[in-house]
Amino acid sequence: MNAGVTCAGTVQQMTIVVNPAPVITANPNLTYCNGAQSALISFTGTGNSFSWTNSNTAIGLGASGNGNIAPFATTNPGVNAVSGTIAVTPIFTGNGISCNGIPNNFSITVNPTPTVAAIINQVVCNGSSTAAIAFSGTVPSTVFNWTNSATSIGLAASGTGNIGAFNAVNNGNNPVIAQINVTPVFTNNNVACSGTAQTMHYRDWE
Repeated sequence: MNAGVTCAGTVQQMTIVVNPAPVITANPNLTYCNGAQSALISFTGTGNSFSWTNSNTAIGLGASGNGNIAPFATTNPGVNAVSGTIAVTPIFTGNGISCNGIPNNFSITVNPTPTVAAIINQVVCNGSSTAAIAFSGTVPSTVFNWTNSATSIGLAASGTGNIGAFNAVNNGNNPVIAQINVTPVFTNNNVACSGTAQTMHYRDWE
């Protein structure tokens, strides 16, 4: 090598490709009633694919999957609301490499189906006091809505909660039968879930 002499060789070129870090649009939390069919849950963002995991398969959804979440039958046979945390990871795949973005979490909550215990029919005479009725069920915080088919007995057409004692009315010549339908309702996250109604009758004698 001669001092002060620089010899240039053939220039080599290479390309460096940097894939973007994908992001996902946040999904809202969801609440369903037990036995309901969920809606399709779609994911959007800058990724070209998505993977997800579910922390609680008891809600009726599998433990993991790829892409959107197809509609599924929600489940909760218990007496309290149950939830699963869904962690969704955006993925950008290009130039032979996949890059994961920051996961986004949302929850799917399934409310229980409320119940109301059987109610005993009552037979009373005109002017007599009925027995107060206290409704009960297995699901805490259940609200009981009721309707009355014959307001002439002295009871309102509808109401919420227990039915207090009242003086039965029948000014006619034949018995009056009032049908009371009681529907249990459990509300959580602004989603109201109704259970099977129970029916009782007041038979009011003249």
